[in-house]
Amino acid sequence: ISYKLPGGYPPQAGGYPPQAGGYPPQAGGYPPQAGGYPPQPGAYPPQAGGYPPQAGGYPPQASGYPTQAGGYPPQAGGYPPQQAGGYPSIPPAQGGWGGAPAGGMLITSFSPFQPGGGMPQGYPGGPAPSPPQGYPGGPAPGQQPMPGYPGGAPAPNPSMPGYGGGAPATPHSPAINRGYRGAIKDHPGADPLRDVEVLRKAMKGFGTDESAIIELLGSRTSKQRVPMVAAYKTTYGKDLFHDLKSELTGSFEKLAIAMLQTPAKFDASELKEAISGAGTDEACLIEILSSRSNAEIREINQIYKHEYGKTLEDSISNDTSGHFRRLLVSLCQGNRDEREQVDINMAKQDAQKLYAAGENKVGTDESQFNAILCARSKPHLRAVFHEYQQMCGRDIVKSICREMSGDVEDGMVAVVKCIRNTPEYFAERLHKAMAGAGTKDRTLIRVMVTRSEVDMLDIRQVYQQTYGKSLYTAISGDTSGDYKKMLLKLCGGSD
Repeated sequence: ISYKLPGGYPPQAGGYPPQAGGYPPQAGGYPPQAGGYPPQPGAYPPQAGGYPPQAGGYPPQASGYPTQAGGYPPQAGGYPPQQAGGYPSIPPAQGGWGGAPAGGMLITSFSPFQPGGGMPQGYPGGPAPSPPQGYPGGPAPGQQPMPGYPGGAPAPNPSMPGYGGGAPATPHSPAINRGYRGAIKDHPGADPLRDVEVLRKAMKGFGTDESAIIELLGSRTSKQRVPMVAAYKTTYGKDLFHDLKSELTGSFEKLAIAMLQTPAKFDASELKEAISGAGTDEACLIEILSSRSNAEIREINQIYKHEYGKTLEDSISNDTSGHFRRLLVSLCQGNRDEREQVDINMAKQDAQKLYAAGENKVGTDESQFNAILCARSKPHLRAVFHEYQQMCGRDIVKSICREMSGDVEDGMVAVVKCIRNTPEYFAERLHKAMAGAGTKDRTLIRVMVTRSEVDMLDIRQVYQQTYGKSLYTAISGDTSGDYKKMLLKLCGGSD
């Protein structure tokens, strides 16, 4: 790759030893993103030309963090490029952590849908990224810390032109660009080797310095937290999870552990718990499977099989039944259409099929609902729900409630809500977790951790509008101590 960068970014090929086993680059980069970012409710028109392929990589920014006012990172592309490399990047999907949701980047110029429907390796449309350079966020030896990161890293590969921020704004950028909507932002110059010294010091000796742990974990993004686990073992020969479990207790301990796992590993462990815990947590299964991208679901499947010795699909089949089982099995395939384009005539046809399968017949044809809700793309389904409303004057959720009952009703309703307006769906999940007697801490922890780098700002906005108080206030009133402090870090500010 022949670019010379003023910022002195180390050359990919030789520079930092491409760690063979590095921080394990999980199959094809931290999950290969299938189809760009699914836009959020009220999807905007996909741009004509797609993200402009720059001739030879894009001009890096001057060294240092961008300081424009427009939130983080203000570049055209939305979410910052992870270091050129596989592991540390986070699945940038509406469902995953760390993607730009509403108004993120649409990558249409190099279509991720290769003929034959195969999944692209690595980032959309490009071959698998090369292994990570050093630790995420840490400077490579002899280099200034990350010149111009985010935005300054060269495209790791000429065939994936300028993925991520850093490219100058051009007329090709999406019509609506709301940038990064997460609450936690990359910490400049974070270095896992320095970070683990702070953690060790906080846990060593008599007593634990919880506030140091909160301050550290609460100011790092997931891709800056995860490498601490390997760095801790490298430096001290001890397991960070084990040490945290022996020093912390209760919900605070669970939250800290959740924050140090990769997103897919955390999702897999939550699914396992939802299936094998006391009673099945159906809502958790639907929440994860309907909000994650194909790439993320596929990675969850791999990890689940590796960790628990059986497939997620088998676990689900053994634990559920009937149409609800079919709904979950369909969702866990990670095979939803992820094209951005919406054919309005197709949407009208699907709306008619749903009407014919439900309101317009005696009994209900659940399998028709299943086929449409699990296979069609999210932008397409938003159009279908709109057309359905226009056609029969009733909200699709109301129809499902009239036509179905039990788990399958709850499941279908949750899938519709999650796809129609993801931040609204999660705001409701949070509200229900805190409403009434007792707090559903598992749900609270999972939603706060998994959405903190995706659409937390949107969730906060919806929460304030719907429930008349800020999410910050709700969490403050419902939790206490170190657990509360850490949750508020994930929440960001008060609205």
